Amino acid sequence: MQKKAKVSELIDAFKLEILSGEQGLKRPVTVAELYRPGLEMAGYFDYHPKERIQIMGKTELSFAMTLSPELRRERMRMMCDNETPCIIITRGLDAPIELLEESESFGLPVLRSTYVTTVLVSRLIGFLENRLAPSTTIHGVLVDVYGIGMLISGASGIGKSETALELVKRGHRLVADDAVEIRQTADFVLTGNAPELIRHLLEIRGVGIINVMTLFGAGAIRSVKKISLVVKLEIWQQDKQYDRLGLDEETTRIIDTDLPLVTIPVRPGRNLAVIIEVAAMNYRLKGMGYNAALQFTNKLTESLAEDSDDY
Repeated sequence: MQKKAKVSELIDAFKLEILSGEQGLKRPVTVAELYRPGLEMAGYFDYHPKERIQIMGKTELSFAMTLSPELRRERMRMMCDNETPCIIITRGLDAPIELLEESESFGLPVLRSTYVTTVLVSRLIGFLENRLAPSTTIHGVLVDVYGIGMLISGASGIGKSETALELVKRGHRLVADDAVEIRQTADFVLTGNAPELIRHLLEIRGVGIINVMTLFGAGAIRSVKKISLVVKLEIWQQDKQYDRLGLDEETTRIIDTDLPLVTIPVRPGRNLAVIIEVAAMNYRLKGMGYNAALQFTNKLTESLAEDSDDY
């Protein structure tokens, strides 16, 4: 299902002034791209992207005022379409009276911002990309360990929340427990946060729900974090061969993005918090170009080759 925003949300977020077409404030915004209708002011509408928010700055308005009143009204009428979410005037400039009259008859909101055009365009794109980004909710725990966003997954009751609590006690930060809302940005980066209802809360079986910020302070929580690594906890299986060197690099897909996956078998006596800390540090080292498992394998191969030469 395609995500949508409403024009009224833009008004609240950017403190926009309504000039006309107030009846159209519930119009949907479905794309994050914006458009400056310079060619349209000159009369070229063949490829006009009417589904985008139209931004009119000093350049477009100055050109429009050079047109005759009749021609200006015609161009403004052609600008008004049922698919267009809204038209935004920047720099606090005055909108042509023809635009206000035609947009009012079409129920198309014309809004005004005090921002200069480039600043408004940049902020609007960022807002819409986040608002319209593909999203999903995943059962798990998201923590910030040494600056690495780690999504801890696994079956219910395996110890995800208890591990997160131990990590918080060790100085790391909780982002979300139990349910993680994940968004995918345009450059295929995943960010996670907690739903409003359970923000800063952690459920510990036998103790109940605790507020991490109240118990450990504001430094123990984080609102949003980029997800870099997925850690899967699973019950230790005797007949399963686990990677002991770290050469097998698994991935898992969330929405349309592939993330590295580390599977940690759980059994009594294993300190999961310490293991996850080491996994985070190891991930950072790999990002810096150092792979301990690969270096060990290369040294082992060289050593075996030297031994064979001796014989």
